[in-house]
Amino acid sequence: MPMYRIRIVLQLILLLAAGACATPEPMALHGAEPPEGIDFSGTWALRNPDSADQRDINRAVRRAEGDKSGGVPSRNSSSSSNRPALVHVFLETGELLKISQTPYAFFVSVDRSVVEEFRFGEHRSVNVGQIIGERVSGWDGPVYVVETKDKNGNKLIERFWLSNDNSVLNREITFQGRKESRGTAMQFFDRTDGKDATVDSGDGAG
Repeated sequence: MPMYRIRIVLQLILLLAAGACATPEPMALHGAEPPEGIDFSGTWALRNPDSADQRDINRAVRRAEGDKSGGVPSRNSSSSSNRPALVHVFLETGELLKISQTPYAFFVSVDRSVVEEFRFGEHRSVNVGQIIGERVSGWDGPVYVVETKDKNGNKLIERFWLSNDNSVLNREITFQGRKESRGTAMQFFDRTDGKDATVDSGDGAG
């Protein structure tokens, strides 16, 4: 075999080996120190709880897949090359959230059943059954950010912040596919425990 062909073959082998050994881009960490005066502790009721809320989330998943038609995602679906159906299993939703905040973490009870823990500045593995994800969470100013990535590189990004004199908890839910396609849904929770409960007629978005 001529030497120039050997060099081409070797270069191709090296390129393939480099691609196989490439490590995924690390997830950026978020702040571990809560801002002064920000406390999410309380009991929060989902505003206007109905099927429309879940439909918004389903549409956000499909947008991340590049499908604008909507529909209900399947945990076992592999019809899309993006497959955010893997990461959407890490989303916990409910009509009632009870949050306990410590100097180091949140404890969130969803409908008095599922309890999630978000440790400020964390970077760890999480799982739902056999589906394993990578999670970072922490503070971005007064906003708390939770990012969960599945093995295919799809992300679930949740952002929480307070508004309306701390009487409204805002939750932005974003699904992001590997090709940067995105879909977003919003939820608004009204405080029900009487603490700073001065809700106005706005949607609470900050």
